[in-house]
Amino acid sequence: MNKKILEIKDLHVHYLTDGYTVKAVNGVNLSLARGESLGLVGETGAGKTTTALGILGLVPNPPGKVIKGEIIYNNENLLRKSDAQMRKIRGREISMIFQDPMTALNPVLTVGAQIAEVIRLHEKISAGDALIRACEMMRLVGIDDVRHDEYPHQFSGGMKQRIVIAIALACNPSLLLADEPTTALDVTIQEQVLDLIEKLRRERGASLILISHDLGIVAEVCEKVAIIYAGEIVEYGTAGHIFDRRAHPYTRGLFDSIPDFSRKVHRLRPIEGMMSDPTKLPEGCFFAERCPYAFEPCRKIVPVFEPEPGHLVKCVLVEKGKAPQ
Repeated sequence: MNKKILEIKDLHVHYLTDGYTVKAVNGVNLSLARGESLGLVGETGAGKTTTALGILGLVPNPPGKVIKGEIIYNNENLLRKSDAQMRKIRGREISMIFQDPMTALNPVLTVGAQIAEVIRLHEKISAGDALIRACEMMRLVGIDDVRHDEYPHQFSGGMKQRIVIAIALACNPSLLLADEPTTALDVTIQEQVLDLIEKLRRERGASLILISHDLGIVAEVCEKVAIIYAGEIVEYGTAGHIFDRRAHPYTRGLFDSIPDFSRKVHRLRPIEGMMSDPTKLPEGCFFAERCPYAFEPCRKIVPVFEPEPGHLVKCVLVEKGKAPQ
């Protein structure tokens, strides 16, 4: 269980366009043990999806490019593998549940054919046997397999997401990347989908990276949490320590934006301002422009990870012993 299945070291991903460079991921460092679940949390544009696409080798090139770093999966650097080698890994070793099932599914193919296609790509199996396996996967995610010859538009949003999950799990991958899998769903269906992902993950012993901006979902599913801002991890550790002993001002801001029904408050406290322009990132701490605790060194010193009880924090305030209380 403690053996590392994935380790990301100093990953930088940029999108190069005419006249400017979008610095989407800026030195991400992560590790994930076999069978472990990690929540990757941050605002829209923080670099969560680009990090996941980097793991799968799916950063669109052009304009995207991995500038430097390592992505070690089962002791092998995925960034050194060819396109042909990565095609054998995607779906079989590492799978992704995409955010929007409306765009993840092919509208002109039946759902059964789409699940069976993944199986046939990775296993030497006949079309008939692949369809039988596809029907088994449909039943596994709670959909009657008599509907295998229906098209995506004939299913509800929650059912389409279940089909996407069935595709991702069809070849029993060791690592599952879930990119905001409940964003397009109503709250009643969200709970069902999360329970399904967690149940199937535990039954199959897969590791999970759950990308989300919803801390409630992360608390329910994940054992570890990484808070990402402007393409870098700013706080990282066990879910219990992050939720109970949050130290980075950005993490505190995320929690202050959530309604707390145990306290009577008239207004929530949102994080002021907008995320730093990824084409013009500031010199020091990327969050300094929005941080209510920032002082002059924050705008000049690049923060490094400092140990806090049970986790790590990248903050000049923590480094200087002036962490907010």
